[in-house]
Amino acid sequence: MSVTQLRAFHYVAMAGGYSQAAREISISQSTLSAQVRQLEASSGLSLFERTPRGVILTPDGRALYNITSRLFAALGQATNLLKSQRSGAGRLRVCADGVTHALPILARLRERRPELNFQLVIQNSDRVVEHLLQQQADVGISANPLRDERLYVRPLINLRIGAFVPKTHPWAERQHIDMADLMNCPFVLREQGSRTRAVFEENLAEHNIRLGPVLEVTSREGVREAVANGFGVGVIVDTEFGYDSRLHYLPIRDAAIMIKEHLICLEERRRQPMIADFITCATEMFGSSTQTT
Repeated sequence: MSVTQLRAFHYVAMAGGYSQAAREISISQSTLSAQVRQLEASSGLSLFERTPRGVILTPDGRALYNITSRLFAALGQATNLLKSQRSGAGRLRVCADGVTHALPILARLRERRPELNFQLVIQNSDRVVEHLLQQQADVGISANPLRDERLYVRPLINLRIGAFVPKTHPWAERQHIDMADLMNCPFVLREQGSRTRAVFEENLAEHNIRLGPVLEVTSREGVREAVANGFGVGVIVDTEFGYDSRLHYLPIRDAAIMIKEHLICLEERRRQPMIADFITCATEMFGSSTQTT
């Protein structure tokens, strides 16, 4: 067994197949396959089940992948630390389910550490967690309720949901609405995996409300455009509506179930200086609403 063989296994497991893994680490597929075969032969274990669409981890493969994930995360931390100490800089990868709370934290962190470089990726709440677990992000902001011993989780802020309609809509003169107003209304919603949609549907169930036709759109911008073009009512958290001259925001007075945003990172990495500073800045920005869990 060698580190090279473990790395080959790790990337194939992470990519779900040999061809994608080979492209990501820039070696030939045959070399990668040979390294994994050598690892299986030396260990006497079968690590993958081959399928027409790629590979699936066996139980032994899943156990090994949990170990290699920690191994290469630690190697990455060591590399980043040495680079940052040498150059006085570093790079923090942030994955969030929206920009509204991530950007103020990054602005505060930039004041504290002006030498840092940032990458901000926006995904739905499910994908934020996946990015962290797959080592594609250093820290995340997600509205998913999380129970995973691999993750360090802090509550960030609670958010209320509301509706928005075109300025030409009959509700455009109103200051608020109730859940009962939504019965049989056409709606534009984000895809499954969006925490905003999930919490909205929990409120619908709480009030026994049925929607009319639903148009599903896979981005916030797409939802806005669809609502502006009359496809239905949109739903959004109160702090993310911003300003759009075509649209009117309406608080939903009795939508009591709120979205709970969390700051998350891998438990084993939360004391890494860049991540620890990000957590500190989040605490400074959101005060007592950010408490350790």
